[in-house]
Amino acid sequence: MVTVNLGMLHYVLDHIYGALMHRSKLSPPFFSRGWGGTKLELLERMINQLFPEVDDRNWPPTAIQPNWKTVWESKNACLRQGVFRTPCDEQLISALPPESHTARVAFLLPKYVQPQRMACVVHLAGTGDHTFERRLRLGGPLLKDNIATMVLESPFYGQRRPFLQSGAKLLCVSDLLLLGRATIEEARCLLHWLDSEAGFGKMGVCGLSMGGVHAAMVGSLHPAPVATLPFLSPHSAVVAFCEGILRHGTAWEALREDLAVQKTAMTLEEVRERMRNVLSLTDVTRFPIPKNPNAVIFVAATDDGYIPKHSVLELQKAWPGSEVRWVTGGHVSSFLLHNGEFRKAIVDGLDRLQWKESPL
Repeated sequence: MVTVNLGMLHYVLDHIYGALMHRSKLSPPFFSRGWGGTKLELLERMINQLFPEVDDRNWPPTAIQPNWKTVWESKNACLRQGVFRTPCDEQLISALPPESHTARVAFLLPKYVQPQRMACVVHLAGTGDHTFERRLRLGGPLLKDNIATMVLESPFYGQRRPFLQSGAKLLCVSDLLLLGRATIEEARCLLHWLDSEAGFGKMGVCGLSMGGVHAAMVGSLHPAPVATLPFLSPHSAVVAFCEGILRHGTAWEALREDLAVQKTAMTLEEVRERMRNVLSLTDVTRFPIPKNPNAVIFVAATDDGYIPKHSVLELQKAWPGSEVRWVTGGHVSSFLLHNGEFRKAIVDGLDRLQWKESPL
């Protein structure tokens, strides 16, 4: 009985947090400016490029050359920050806001260790994670295991946030797809840089919630084996915006009115169905199985008010050989309390990869 009550407490905490964040009028809802018009149409036409099918799994990353500067150094570690132009093609760059054209990344690594003796994990942003700090705190203790941390600032977030956007509340549905598409390409290019330019012995990608969805996509599409570590993440954005708590923070009436302007009259239920169809583009179960599915570890919460259990299990079923680990808690409490389990998953996922070059 105690376990049931604790589980309900975690679940209720998610809903209280969701009510404060998404049902109050302190900030606008998601997609308050509608679907995105021609930008959404462009993204839907480019579906095979956005989310490639099995025959495109060797889609090669673009070479990048970040411009690095050292932020600080200690006796045993170094933090650098780098910038590079997003490697998306010109059509997608023209659809991104100008503020998102330049990617920013933080790079925390141990000193005096040869790259071929180190691993590095690229950490992707969850919803509302605008800065480097939380993910650097997650990765920092892994320095003792010779695991470096690279943190990517997402398009539409942080210094890449459009001027008119309030916090993490994306203005249009097309922005969500653009954020995902650019994040996937940038993360794959960073993994390629770590491999071909920096010479790291192993690589991985992780993320929490939305960042976990993107991490799964990157791990699926990257041409070389990488540890893939989605934390507290669904198999599709449909779950978050049409089933989970975020549905209460979505501007359904504005989306309906936007369609009416386009001479497409719909009921709110039909609008929700259209949203499901659009966000089905983000269904990770459609993606190829990663090169090394044994190095895929999902960490999920037992009483998550945002991500139902069935969504996590759908991912495991789609990728035979992957592992699901359960932590006791909800979405918010697990985010706060289970960093140790997330770090253990990172270490274990990397341990399941072969060294690119055997350390001396």
